[in-house]
Amino acid sequence: MDTLQEGQKAPEIRGIDQHGKEVSLSDFSGKKLILYFYPKDNTPGCTAEACNLRDNYQVLLDKGFAILGVSADDEKKHLKFADKYELPFQLLADTERKVIEAYKVWGPKKFMGKEYDGIHRKTFVIDEIGNIQKIFDKVKTKAHSEQILEALDN
Repeated sequence: MDTLQEGQKAPEIRGIDQHGKEVSLSDFSGKKLILYFYPKDNTPGCTAEACNLRDNYQVLLDKGFAILGVSADDEKKHLKFADKYELPFQLLADTERKVIEAYKVWGPKKFMGKEYDGIHRKTFVIDEIGNIQKIFDKVKTKAHSEQILEALDN
């Protein structure tokens, strides 16, 4: 699978969040953005990751980060997921997979011996001027905030 590289310009982000609000990369100009891609709302790993980011939200905000989650779920599913777990950040509804494919996180996966195409769990930290600062290919769902903070403190 072809991938993006650290240091390169981040692809554009355009879409609608769980509240029907338009979202684009320029909305986060001047902030560090944690852009995380996940397979599906309300699944165990995706819930663990979202809740870890929620539980550390203030620490991340204090360090200048904004957070945007992306999956192919629609606005209604995102809204239910965000409300159920009291997520304080935006979730982008990328039902047409434009952002997912721009960030090259769509591709072959294996689960229980079956192969299929889907979203790979991956996080991009985008710096204040829109460049990819760090890429996390192996996301620790239950400790993702700590993983990000440790990697960027060095």
